[in-house]
Amino acid sequence: MSSASECSYTYEEYKETADWLLERCKVRPTVAIICGSGLGGLADLLENRTVIPYEKIPRFPQSTVHGHMGQLVFGELNGKQCVCMKGRFHFYEGYSIAKVTYPVRVFYLLGVKTLIVTNAAGGLNPKFNVGDIMLIKDHINLPGFAGQNPLCGQNDERFGVRFPCMSDAYDREMFRLAQETAAELGCASFLQQGVYCMLAGPTFETIAECKMLQTLGADAVGMSTVPEVIVARHCGLRVFGLSLITNKAVMDYASEERANHEEVLETTRMRAMDLQRLVSNLLAKI
Repeated sequence: MSSASECSYTYEEYKETADWLLERCKVRPTVAIICGSGLGGLADLLENRTVIPYEKIPRFPQSTVHGHMGQLVFGELNGKQCVCMKGRFHFYEGYSIAKVTYPVRVFYLLGVKTLIVTNAAGGLNPKFNVGDIMLIKDHINLPGFAGQNPLCGQNDERFGVRFPCMSDAYDREMFRLAQETAAELGCASFLQQGVYCMLAGPTFETIAECKMLQTLGADAVGMSTVPEVIVARHCGLRVFGLSLITNKAVMDYASEERANHEEVLETTRMRAMDLQRLVSNLLAKI
C-alpha cells in the first residue's frame, strides 16, 4: 500500500517544483501539451527549446513505457509559449493517482492556462478506422467509479473548489476551432469526435468488456488522460483532447486479431505528422 504522503502533495511541494523549473527556464508557458504513446514528436516542433529530463525535476515520476521519452520540453510554437511532456505517467506503472497528475498542478503554478492532452486509444465505435483522430467530446472515468479519483482527500482551495463541475470538461470553443483547422488542413476525412473511456490497464480489454463499454456510450478506450483532465479542470484550466485511434477493439470471438503495443506505436508513426500539424495550427488560433 502507498503511504499517505505518497498519495497526496502539499501546495508548497507543487510550488517548490514550479519554482525550480522557473529558475532554469526563460519560457513562461501558457499552454501545456501532454504527449501520448509515440506522440512525443509534438515537442520537437518547439523553437528555442529547453529540455529537462524528468529524473532531474524534484518529485517528478519517471516514464517507464516504451514510446514515452521522459522529458519536459519548454519552447515556442506558433507564437505561444509552451511546455510539452514528452511522455506521461500511468496508474498501471504503479504510481498513485496523485503522482500521475503531479505535473498538471505544477503547470498551473507555472502560469499555464490551457492543457492539450493527446493519447493513443482503441476504437470502440464501429465507424472508426485505424489512423482516425478523435476529438474528445467527453469522458467516462471508470477508475473513478472505484474511488480512484485524483481529487480524493483534503481539498486545497488554492487550486480549486471541493466539487468541480465536469459537464464542461472539454472546451467547446477549442473543439470548434479544431474542426475548422482540420478542414483547412484537409484532415476532415479522418477526423472523428466521441467519448473517451479510461480503464486502469495494463491489460487490453476483453471482448465482453469492449461490448460493455460500447453499451455505456464509449467511442474509444485507453489507459490515461482522464486523471490529468480532472486535475486541470479543478485548477480552472481549459482543456482540449484528442485520441489517435491506433487499433480497433476486438468484438468477435471468432476474430484472430490481437491488440498489442507495437501496433499502437506503428500507427502513431503513420499519423503523427497530421496530428502535429493539427495541434500546431490550432495553437495559432487560440
